[in-house]
Parts: sequence; structure tokens; C-alpha cells
Amino acid sequence: MMHSRYARHLGLVTALVLVCAGSASAQDYKARSWAASCAACHGTGGRSAGAVPSIAGRSKADLVTVLKEFKAGKRPTATVMHQYAKGYSDAQLERIAEHFSQQPR
Repeated sequence: MMHSRYARHLGLVTALVLVCAGSASAQDYKARSWAASCAACHGTGGRSAGAVPSIAGRSKADLVTVLKEFKAGKRPTATVMHQYAKGYSDAQLERIAEHFSQQPR
């Protein structure tokens, strides 16, 4: 009796771990796919080779602030950033910012 209870609990814990891990990698995939459009200007992985600023390795808080300013129209000098930012929810912008904050400079 004790053995089957242990096995059932172990099975539940294993299933929970797999679901959480799958959910995290699905979320990572979404953030990476959203961030892919940024490569055209900010470079692969957020590392720009041109005049557009690199965003790889910047703090998440700074990136979120800038993205939300673009979304709100508080940075009028941008050419397309305000259009991109308006296409995402605040939660999506935070995940995109987190993605770039974790990229090497």
C-alpha cells in the first residue's frame, strides 16, 4: 500500500515538473519569436553592427521603460519603434525585454 502511494506521488510530481518545464520553454519560444523582428534593426540577438543601439544585455527594467515610452508615443524621434511597440501588450513587452536582457553583449 505504501509503495503504490509513493509511486503515485512521484508520478504526480514528475508530471508537474514536466508541465512547468514545457510551459517555460513554450514561453521562451514565444519571446524569441516576438524578438526576432527586432533583428532587422538591432542585429541578431540584439547586437547591432550599425547606428541603431544594441539592446543585448541591457537591464530588463531599462528596456521595459523604453518600450513603454515608445508605445505611449513619448519618444517621437523613432521611425518605427512606436509602431512595433503598439503591437504588443505590456506583458509581451516585458517578456521581450527579459529575453534581450539575458543575451550576451
